[in-house]
Amino acid sequence: MESTHIYAQNLAISGLTCYIKTVISSDEFRRALGHFATGVTVVSTCDGDGRPTGLTASAFTSVSLDPPLVLVCVDHKSQSYPALLERGRFAVNVLRADQEAVSRRFATTRLDKFDGVPFHMSPLALPLLDDALAQLECVTVSTHVEGDHTILVGRVECVHFGSGQPLVYYRGRYDRLSGASA
Repeated sequence: MESTHIYAQNLAISGLTCYIKTVISSDEFRRALGHFATGVTVVSTCDGDGRPTGLTASAFTSVSLDPPLVLVCVDHKSQSYPALLERGRFAVNVLRADQEAVSRRFATTRLDKFDGVPFHMSPLALPLLDDALAQLECVTVSTHVEGDHTILVGRVECVHFGSGQPLVYYRGRYDRLSGASA
């Protein structure tokens, strides 16, 4: 019972965090999460002027098969964040093992992320990376602000498949699956 009491002392209702005091440092948290291997995606949409915008995201997962739902977590400081909220739709481009340079490009703050990157506009008016391993076109069905990110839940409207092996991110580095079959 005492541990519940200590836990409850650390909780708060107001503000962007649920803790009154820091429980673990952001560096410790990042280091722990780095031990979880993830795939790498580029989340894309268009801004109000129809210009493509996007960001690299590894915080992506499926939510439901019926209906088909996915989620992606977007940092509030991301240049693409306003467009993702306003547009109400986004694409998830799952990157192949040979697309590390694309991932690095979309992880920057540069405005010309799509320059020199082959892409096309989908019938849903979303920018899709031509060489992606898979592409999911989504309509945003809900958003949840949590800490310094917003969770976008998208209903998958259309999917496309490529070929190759996935790009993986593990312990702060890009990697590839070993022994994977195509």
